[in-house]
Amino acid sequence: MIRTRGRAASLTVAAGVARVAYEGLRRLRDPRWERTNHAGRAVGLYAGPATALGAAAGTAAGGSPVGALAVLAAGACGAYDDAYGDHRRGFRAHLAALRDGEVTSGAVKLFGIGAAGLVAGAVLKERAVDKVLAGVVVAGAAHLVNLVDVRPGRAGLVVLGLAAPGLLRTPVAAAPMGAVAAVLADDLAERTMLGDTGAHALGAAVGTAVAVSNGRAGLAVHAAGLLAAAAYGEFRRSSLA
Repeated sequence: MIRTRGRAASLTVAAGVARVAYEGLRRLRDPRWERTNHAGRAVGLYAGPATALGAAAGTAAGGSPVGALAVLAAGACGAYDDAYGDHRRGFRAHLAALRDGEVTSGAVKLFGIGAAGLVAGAVLKERAVDKVLAGVVVAGAAHLVNLVDVRPGRAGLVVLGLAAPGLLRTPVAAAPMGAVAAVLADDLAERTMLGDTGAHALGAAVGTAVAVSNGRAGLAVHAAGLLAAAAYGEFRRSSLA
């Protein structure tokens, strides 16, 4: 009963905060948060910060304050890329620029989200190996959701699919689901986009749920899968460059 109430609270808080924030932000009509999507339609990125706030609030309500901080940090790094990002794609391109003395938005995301994940893992787990694995899962999930965010609604649907099984194990899994549900219809209708802000924040929320609810074996399997997905994404970007 207590866990059921926790799920309901996390879901409700996440959805409510995300929707209120979304409605408020899109009234601003800030040109810095307007983009042209794959079909050439003008859409706003307001769902990004809205879902980041919703997922963070829901994660805290689900019982993981440190996870909420990781979600906010991932969202902030994504917001920096949404506002100041350049044409470079892939880890290698951003690391190459960093070697030349240029700190790109991609490098900010790579190290910022990585650090946030490791801090969260250090608090969530007791043993050193588990801390590192949890950190990889939080940061890796943030990267994965951003990687699949290439069509309307795709990242949101992936978040729902990844988080749903976790509902049986932790209320924290309800947070990204509630935040996504608040804006998914507008995302599918191409009225808004999650952008890097929303994708990274939602992914970090999913990763937090995985870290909270799994032991070493589960963390190792998830970490391996996420690293493999990141490597494949990097290979695809290189082959298309």
